[in-house]
Amino acid sequence: MLRLIATIRKEWLLLRRDKAGLTLLFAMPLVLITVMALIQDAPFKDYQEVKFDILTVDNDQGRLGRYIREGLGASGQFNVIDSFGQQPLTEEKAQSLIAEGAYKISITIPKGATAEIVSNANKIVNDISKRMGLASQLPVKAVVADSLAVQLYFDPASKKAFKSAIQQALDNFLTQVQTDLLLERIQMQLKSKDSAAAQDTFPAIKLKAVGLKETGVGAGKQIDVISNSVQHNVPAWSIFAMFFIVIPIAGNMIREREDGSLVRMKLIPGNYGSILSGKLLFFVGICVVQFYLMMLVGIYILPMLGLPRLQLGGDHAAGLLTAASIGVTATAYGILIGTLFKTPNQALNFGAISIVILSAIGGIWIPLEIMPDTMQKIGRLSPLSWGLDAINDIYLRNGNVGYILPDIARLLGCGAIMLAIAAIVEQRRIG
Repeated sequence: MLRLIATIRKEWLLLRRDKAGLTLLFAMPLVLITVMALIQDAPFKDYQEVKFDILTVDNDQGRLGRYIREGLGASGQFNVIDSFGQQPLTEEKAQSLIAEGAYKISITIPKGATAEIVSNANKIVNDISKRMGLASQLPVKAVVADSLAVQLYFDPASKKAFKSAIQQALDNFLTQVQTDLLLERIQMQLKSKDSAAAQDTFPAIKLKAVGLKETGVGAGKQIDVISNSVQHNVPAWSIFAMFFIVIPIAGNMIREREDGSLVRMKLIPGNYGSILSGKLLFFVGICVVQFYLMMLVGIYILPMLGLPRLQLGGDHAAGLLTAASIGVTATAYGILIGTLFKTPNQALNFGAISIVILSAIGGIWIPLEIMPDTMQKIGRLSPLSWGLDAINDIYLRNGNVGYILPDIARLLGCGAIMLAIAAIVEQRRIG
């Protein structure tokens, strides 16, 4: 017990005397998460909040063009531009603007597109009527060799996923307008067989019988939180900063061996495990303080800079347990490095570089789910990934302690293994 108390007191004195190190330990992570949240805000914006300028050239001036323009505008994701410099937009001008990179998308609706759709709908209705023994009445255009198509132009630098999303949206509009016109023609044909009095009350034909409904899933109460720059960067870079506790831990341990203070600590009755426990308790406490200071930045400071407010989920006990577990693993890693390496330069260089690598593959810089499959499998081996998964389970999925136990077990198990290795190495060094 004396070793434990003496170790905690010694670590506190060392940390308090190093004013510059203390400032860096707490101030630098706060600056880091602020900067990262700001520069990654745009890439993390939900697509529902992003509006794309889309150039529209309507050579048809019919129902199809009107339907597409109105649909794009009503979706909330597109800013429809059909004129440029007080003049109606032409296809040549639109292509020029796209080629220059001034705009990302342009669509051209060909002349006669609506008439082609109406004629096709009439042909289908006439075929149906003929099979039912009814006289065909609706006019049909002569077959044209080249079918009409809505032309799409993309900025050459556009990503494939972006093109696919836009093409899908426009294809939905085309399908909808053609379906609506077909149903109108069927309804018109059916009405023509009824009396004039019945026409006023003829029911409208509606094709959509089954719709879509979004329902939340998860064990906890649903919360309105989306993964944005703040929800990712604040917890992610907080974990990164917590793992950088290895720098002062490893440095202190090597200095203790060099100046003989470790020998004096060992002269106090007890085993070496008490010294490790003292270091562990002290630095885990520092890590937890670090973590919640950075959470406060996400809650109060980042919204002042125009960013979303950090949401902490509903189970704060689970959040505290996760922060402490990450702190255990980070501290154990620092103790292991301080035990294995003999000089400060070796320990500090290896510690810093290894943390950067573990954070890069562990989803700290960018989410794991957008990495290649092979990198995702490798990234799942990083302790930083386990910590981030647990934080996301609490903050985004509103999970409780039971929900995050697998990640907590991995973190604590990893920490225990590293402490055991450090203890064995140090005992052999003594022997």
